[in-house]
Amino acid sequence: MSDLSWKEFERIDLRVGTVLTAEYFKEAIKPAIKLTIDFGNELGVKKSSAQITDHYEPQELIGRQVSAVVNFPKKQIGPFMSECLVTGFMQDDGSVILCAPDKKAENGTRLA
Repeated sequence: MSDLSWKEFERIDLRVGTVLTAEYFKEAIKPAIKLTIDFGNELGVKKSSAQITDHYEPQELIGRQVSAVVNFPKKQIGPFMSECLVTGFMQDDGSVILCAPDKKAENGTRLA
């Protein structure tokens, strides 16, 4: 794998947002949770499907901040249009632990 240049890294728009709603994505082939996330005034609210059911219940995600890539193309997942990619750390067992700030950050703040 080759090294990523700083210029390439700067193209990734990774922002923090607050989960407004969360519910199981019943139609998904792989277990997932549908999220609506507030990224502040500049970006607004975006939707995402996240395969995080091993460690999280929908109700515990509401009000929690997450980090997401907001400049990928939208992706149709069954009947749902995902507008951003929520980030997490893949564990050896295939489960995902969310990547999130350890203190509250303003919605829409970009990773520095």
